[in-house]
Amino acid sequence: QFQLVESGGGLVQPGGSLRLSCAASEFTLAYYAIGWFRQAPGKEREGVSCISSSDGSTYYADSVKGRFTISRDNAKNTVYLQMNSLKPEDTDDYYCAADRFINKVQAMCVISLLSRYWGQGTQVTVAS
Repeated sequence: QFQLVESGGGLVQPGGSLRLSCAASEFTLAYYAIGWFRQAPGKEREGVSCISSSDGSTYYADSVKGRFTISRDNAKNTVYLQMNSLKPEDTDDYYCAADRFINKVQAMCVISLLSRYWGQGTQVTVAS
């Protein structure tokens, strides 16, 4: 199966920063739209940020706009989520997803079921 591996999560104080990575082996992520999602136990999955495979268009949820940045490094076959000014409400398990047929990144983030491939997640905890 298509493999996505998230890393970079951990414990950070409010106002701190983390950079999450989503790396692929065997497949070339440049061909795929990529999204970052988060979900707490018992809560609905939320699309955080998504990036297209073609023109680099990005989408951010209102809750993270201005604080988070999604980017690609195609040479490393990796997508990043830079998270700054972290808040306790950002505490969640974070997942990356990929799909080569989605060309509207807003739709990808809003409707998580559109994405075909998913990683196993990395935990982010923001607390004093």
